This record gives sequence, structure tokens and C-alpha cells, in this order.
Amino acid sequence: MATQLLMPKATAVWLVDNTALSFEQIAAFCTLHPLEVQGIADGDVAAGIMGVNPIQNGQLTREEIEKAEADPNYRMKVSDPKVRVAAAKRKGPRYTPISRRNERPNAIKWLVRNHPELKDAQIMRLVGTTKSTIEAVRENTHWNAANLTPMDPVTLGLCSQIDLDLEVKRASKGAVATEELTEGTMLLTAEEALARAGGRSSEEAEGDERGDEHRRAPEAAEAFDADSVFSKLKSLKSDSDE
Repeated sequence: MATQLLMPKATAVWLVDNTALSFEQIAAFCTLHPLEVQGIADGDVAAGIMGVNPIQNGQLTREEIEKAEADPNYRMKVSDPKVRVAAAKRKGPRYTPISRRNERPNAIKWLVRNHPELKDAQIMRLVGTTKSTIEAVRENTHWNAANLTPMDPVTLGLCSQIDLDLEVKRASKGAVATEELTEGTMLLTAEEALARAGGRSSEEAEGDERGDEHRRAPEAAEAFDADSVFSKLKSLKSDSDE
């Protein structure tokens, strides 16, 4: 997609001085009036402005100029930029047209109801409102609370669907990170820690302990029976000797 021409008057000065383009072609390319381009050629307009070569800044090609010079009806087009420059981030709340400002409470009510995960700062960016207005709508203390109707801010033209989806995604990520942090701060019991370290659950560990107790019981019983037998044998042997 073509971008907006940089420094149109300076570009027009260069085109007037260095090409055989008509005033109408230069005016169409530089978004100027043909009489203004004629004034540039006569020296009555843009006096003292140094011409800017659109070929050097990548907004026009030599082939495009030659094609326009050969056909007076041809209108040149701005070349696509070779390097995409990131748009500057907007600071502060979004500007809302005067015709839409009365709809902001309705949009706030829609956002609070349908996306409670959004923070006040995010709603302020989307709708271009204030924190006090958001609190009034949320707590139903707004001066016009009885007449407020939840309305999608995208439908109202207060924000784009891309901006809304982006803010909702950010809020969802923040909620997930908070839940993970809360779960990570919970302490485990000694049995759970040992069982997790060994790759077994606490129920499995308890089951192993019960199995060990059942195995030790017969062994203890066998040891007890053997001692009694040997004691009886010793008593019988002593009686025989007497």
C-alpha cells in the first residue's frame, strides 16, 4: 500500500525544475492545486524552499517519471516504502469525536459487563474516558445510570476491533500469570514433597507404607514363634539331663 508523500511542496519544486511533467501531473502526485504548481514554476509560490528528490527518498522511480512524461494523462503513484517504520505509540487516552462522546458511558457499561478482566487503564485507552467515569458506571452511580444501555464500542466507532482484541488478550495473559504465581507460592507437605520428588503421588506413598507394615507383621510373628520353640526345646533338654 502506497504511503503519503513526504514534503509535497519541496517535491513539487524538484519535479518542476528537473522533469517535463505537466502542472496537472505534478499537482496530482503532490496533492496540490495546479495553480499552486504553476505559481511554483513562476517563482511566486514556495520561494526559498529547496527541492527534494523523490527518487532518492524512495517515493518515486525514474521509470514512473518517464512513463508520465510520455503520457500526459498518466498519473504517477507513490512507491511502496522499502523499510516499514513502526508507528509511534499513542500516549494518553484515545481522542473521541464530539459526536460520539455521549456514547462513552454505554460503551463502558458494555466493556464492564462483557470483559470484567479489563483494567480501568485499558478501558480508558479504548474509549478515551476517565477513571471516575468508569467507577461511576461500574457502581451504577452515574448521573445518567437509568438510561445507560450496554453498546459495543467497536460498533459505536470508539475503538477498532483489533485494539479491543489486543486489550482483552493482554488482560487474559495477566490473569493467567497471576493464577500461576498464586499456585506457585503454596507450600507442600513433607509427604507431598517426597512423593513428588520420587515421581509418585501421596496416595501411592501411603499405599507403599501400608504394604511395608503388612509385610513386617508376618516377619515379626515368625520371629516370635521361633523363639518360643527354641525355649521349649531348651526346657525339655534340661529335664532330660536331670
